[in-house]
Amino acid sequence: MAPQISTLRQALCTRANASRFLASPSLSRTFSCSAEEDSTPFTVDIAVPFKGHHIEPPPQVAETSPKELMSFFRDMSRMRRMEIAADQLYKSKLIRGFCHLYDGQEAVCIGMEAALTQQDNIITAYRDHCTYLGRGGTLPEVFSELMGRKDGCTLGKGGSMHFYKKENGFYGGHGIVGAQVPLGAGLAFAQKYEKVKAATFALYGDGAANQGQLFESLNIAALWDLPAVYVCENNHYGMGTAEWRAAKSPEYYKRGDYVPGLKVDGMDALAVKQAVKFAKDHAITKGPIMLEMDTYRYHGHSMSDPGSTYRTRDEISGVRQERDPIERIRKLILLKEIATVADLKNIEKEVKKEVEDAVAKAKESPQPDPSALFSNVYVKGYGSRAFGCDRKHSSAVLP
Repeated sequence: MAPQISTLRQALCTRANASRFLASPSLSRTFSCSAEEDSTPFTVDIAVPFKGHHIEPPPQVAETSPKELMSFFRDMSRMRRMEIAADQLYKSKLIRGFCHLYDGQEAVCIGMEAALTQQDNIITAYRDHCTYLGRGGTLPEVFSELMGRKDGCTLGKGGSMHFYKKENGFYGGHGIVGAQVPLGAGLAFAQKYEKVKAATFALYGDGAANQGQLFESLNIAALWDLPAVYVCENNHYGMGTAEWRAAKSPEYYKRGDYVPGLKVDGMDALAVKQAVKFAKDHAITKGPIMLEMDTYRYHGHSMSDPGSTYRTRDEISGVRQERDPIERIRKLILLKEIATVADLKNIEKEVKKEVEDAVAKAKESPQPDPSALFSNVYVKGYGSRAFGCDRKHSSAVLP
């Protein structure tokens, strides 16, 4: 069903204004702006069917609006450009240590945020840049943290793997494989204990899906009917190991056994939105549920991984051509005549400029003071003393 055209768009698209609209860049921008404000709802069929385990899947239809689709396009384009910039900064040695990029998986983050509020919690692994941005973080904070600068989201001390924004319900960024999952169960327990009508989404990859702590926490979550949603972002490779080589049963949405599960096309932002809304309602009213997001990463596991030794370039380009989450939204916007090709190109130019400006600003941020090494470790004011290995000549009283 096609969206209704707003009064402003109707005025712009009359025959009298048609030639001016096509000729004038300012009018083209107005068209895009009107679409970005148009909340008229319409429905879209979800192409890939949900698969349920011990549960009836949600309807294969998602409700959206021109405003939402335009925000999806802008936000995913921003995330993609941000990760490309991070890649360049790493290769320029401005980012050190570990760095795991999320490009290709943006629909999971965007679709999830569309179905949640900031009362809901998200906790994830080390591929966390876009999740942080989706939870309300800013580009300068992202790049400052990646480069170890003072204005980063964790004051330049966490780096790529340890983004954090507690006030917006984002509890990290964790470097230990699978260790965030039981912490997510704890967050869900707190929500139930405090009678908060919200859920916690614990994200992990297919590489972590065989971790024992995942099943231990799932058992507790099921026993206590915690509002926990276990989200497996299945990008099909745990580092360089294909899922079928690491898991006897790679149908991760069924791995909860007694806990219901749902398999979702993780490259379709609207499918993710529909599934996450469904899972949140289930978790709050009935207890835990598992979601398997069928997604794909374009970069290697980390910056030391070229990403082409265990999969072919044809495989990567095939996913880009057939399943890319940004291109899917682009095609839907054009099909529904919400915006033009030129409008979307303008948005991509704006996003590129945003990212470039954020990188420049982050480069101006100072390095943390050396004394910050001792902060956020012990409770302040206890007079605790730290010693060097000889316990005589090297010591300091912690602030």
